[in-house]
Amino acid sequence: MRVADYIMSRLADLGVGQVYFLPGGGAMHLNDALGRHPALEPVLCLHEQAAGVAAEAASKLRGGPSACMTTCGPGATNAVTAVLGAWLDSSPVFFISGQVKSADLKGDSGLRMLGVQEADIVSIVAPITKHAVTLTDPLAAAEVFDQLEQAALSGRRGPVWLDIPLDIQAAQIDPAQLRRALPLPITASADLQEPVAKTIELLRNAQRPAFIAGSGIRMAGAVEEFRNLFEQAGIPVLPTWLAMDVIEDDHPLYGGRPGSIAPRWANFTLQNCDLLIVLGSRLDMALTAYNHANFAPNARKVVVDIDAAEIAKLKMPIDVAVVSDAKPFIHALNVAVQTATLPDYQQWHRRIAEWRSRYPLLGAEHADDSNGVSMYYFTDRLSQQLAEGDVIAPGSSGFAAELFLLNLRLKKGQRCFHNRGTGSMGFGIPAAIGACMASGRTRTICVEGDGGLQMNVQELATLAALALPVKCFVVNNQGYASIRTSQQMHFQLLVGADSSSGMRLPELEQLAKAYGVAYARISSHDGLEQQLQAVLDSAGPVLCEVMVYPEEPRVPRVMTRINADGKPESGTLQDLYPFLPADELAAQMKASVP
Repeated sequence: MRVADYIMSRLADLGVGQVYFLPGGGAMHLNDALGRHPALEPVLCLHEQAAGVAAEAASKLRGGPSACMTTCGPGATNAVTAVLGAWLDSSPVFFISGQVKSADLKGDSGLRMLGVQEADIVSIVAPITKHAVTLTDPLAAAEVFDQLEQAALSGRRGPVWLDIPLDIQAAQIDPAQLRRALPLPITASADLQEPVAKTIELLRNAQRPAFIAGSGIRMAGAVEEFRNLFEQAGIPVLPTWLAMDVIEDDHPLYGGRPGSIAPRWANFTLQNCDLLIVLGSRLDMALTAYNHANFAPNARKVVVDIDAAEIAKLKMPIDVAVVSDAKPFIHALNVAVQTATLPDYQQWHRRIAEWRSRYPLLGAEHADDSNGVSMYYFTDRLSQQLAEGDVIAPGSSGFAAELFLLNLRLKKGQRCFHNRGTGSMGFGIPAAIGACMASGRTRTICVEGDGGLQMNVQELATLAALALPVKCFVVNNQGYASIRTSQQMHFQLLVGADSSSGMRLPELEQLAKAYGVAYARISSHDGLEQQLQAVLDSAGPVLCEVMVYPEEPRVPRVMTRINADGKPESGTLQDLYPFLPADELAAQMKASVP
């Protein structure tokens, strides 16, 4: 058996299913081994960044490991953005690269390059992987892979990178004779008895408790147990954008998705709660609005995170800090709740329902399509027509992704994710490919901006080649809407933001035809439901261009305002723009007054 065949067998043992790759001479034995392995499906992408993004999406959908394979040099460096995305969002992706043969490695010679297309990819990705290594000894193949597997799947998960020179790929080995890595030492589990007891006591004394549910819940395989917990305890759930699919929007305990751009009612829930239990969320800047001191300011706080550094960074009082995977804490709290006598939180539930009714996202103004399709109206109608079980893999940045994710309403059984850490343009199409393949070719919805689409536009050919049921709605906002808005606000000059400032985008109908993908176009609200249904019901991939209102305000959102002294001050999560009258805001925040 070649080393290359052994590596493929180990990937198959992990259950990755598909390997997203782009072939090259530096990985020729790896490519051949992939094609020969009966349990692995090679998925050819047309750019290594896209292959890496597809692998990350597959990992997120499966809640486990996935794989991306590249050749050496530029093939490997092209995947670095995807590695960063997997690192920041804690996705266990196995990146495998070919490398020049051992005799051509520059080593410590001081040379910049010796072999053809040689690049020291391990040094490049080492800061953004759990473990990165070049395999130099065929007899170490099992040991090195053991170490990579342990790193990727233990503690806070993340990507790993295995670089294999061409001659090592081809080397013959006997798997039974390979040395193996020692198992990781068994570390004592966090003692949860005291923190769970303290949490129960806090719940007994709370009137307005809430959970913040982060993506660490799904990574820990604790989604169903978490549902049992919040339903049994009667505690409202505020999911983060990365964990928005842990609870459906019509669940009576759904408290909204809070943050810097959010439904006003969700932020009122957060800012009025008197006990906040944070599970598997790093409480990023977008969620806390860069202001830890004003984050649920009158709430006692319980924070459970597998990464101690994420707890240590918080500049806010923490009553119970637990460094642990989310699952054991959820399990222990679930057990404790069964025998605890907790208050009836019905009055709190009614207050949240009142806020939700009073401050809906969709307003009368969004029915107006005179300037183009409203993203609020479009997303509302699309949410209605999506089915349970649909996979939703949108882009991760800008006008399109922000307004879509803000307004999206999820049903039970739907999956939705993006990349929160990088927010990189070009995420949508390759993510939809990875999610669709990993889900067994389930219907997959992608919403991407017209600018972001171009970052990985070549993957339309991958959609066509695989005939995947991916419905991609491309939001035509005439360029980089977010950049245009910020440039107009701060500089009153556009540079590289749209057609007036140096940007030219192709006609999507012609582009879709060239790639062999069906095309549709939505230009108004008239007949929108029928047009959406036609796209959703069609066979194979579809590129549907949505001609939106390019300057549609993205609200409600945190915004700097001028105070009584005429000085600018940062906005708060409860005081979103468009600003409410002072007396109305005060009335909605009465619950949080100690």
